[in-house]
Amino acid sequence: MKNLEEKFNDLDSYSPKKLRTLRNNLNNRLAHFQGHGDKSKELKASHKLHGLNEEECQELLKRVQEKLA
Repeated sequence: MKNLEEKFNDLDSYSPKKLRTLRNNLNNRLAHFQGHGDKSKELKASHKLHGLNEEECQELLKRVQEKLA
């Protein structure tokens, strides 16, 4: 989870639009994990979600949804 904290420690400063975009990206990434399991493609290093596993994506999605509520 350290990777998650390092990348998204500024989540409070995100605009609602940026939070919605992140939520959509997380939902897409989680759907990919569910469809491909261990054979999931790695994201490019420049992608904000690069290096996050399924569990970390789920945790981040919960945090984003709380911010949007």
